[in-house]
Amino acid sequence: MSDPIDRDGLASRFWERKPISKLSRKEWEALCDGCGKCCLNKLEDEESGEVALTRVACRLLDDDTCRCAHYETRHQFVPDCIVLKPENIEEHLYWIPQTCAYRLVYEGKPLFDWHPLISGRAETVHAAGVSMQGRTFSEFDVADDDWEEHIIDEPT
Repeated sequence: MSDPIDRDGLASRFWERKPISKLSRKEWEALCDGCGKCCLNKLEDEESGEVALTRVACRLLDDDTCRCAHYETRHQFVPDCIVLKPENIEEHLYWIPQTCAYRLVYEGKPLFDWHPLISGRAETVHAAGVSMQGRTFSEFDVADDDWEEHIIDEPT
């Protein structure tokens, strides 16, 4: 018997059955919960390596949707935007948010009930209070040397 397919054409609970390296591009992209935390500018302590989130967001983050306004062409605007892939996730774990599905799947942990793949609704990440919806400032509006004033705890 074949796997049930949801409305997006994805086999249900694919992230539990497939190794991360075997996910299709569509499956990989579907793991994104739309929280917007990966698009926050971060500060790294050079001595400890600790990474702090700020509410200063990439210029392309849409604060209402928590999605990149130019996702497919983002490198034209932000050349150093990181493209997270199964083959490079391990080197980026130090800054990936604790609630991120990419981290959770990589670590063999379950997704949260509010994740759109579990709830079936994109807005549940916002309703749960874990997204950055309505909480960010554009990097154009905050001077680089003021970012420390905008350090936050990760919404979880």
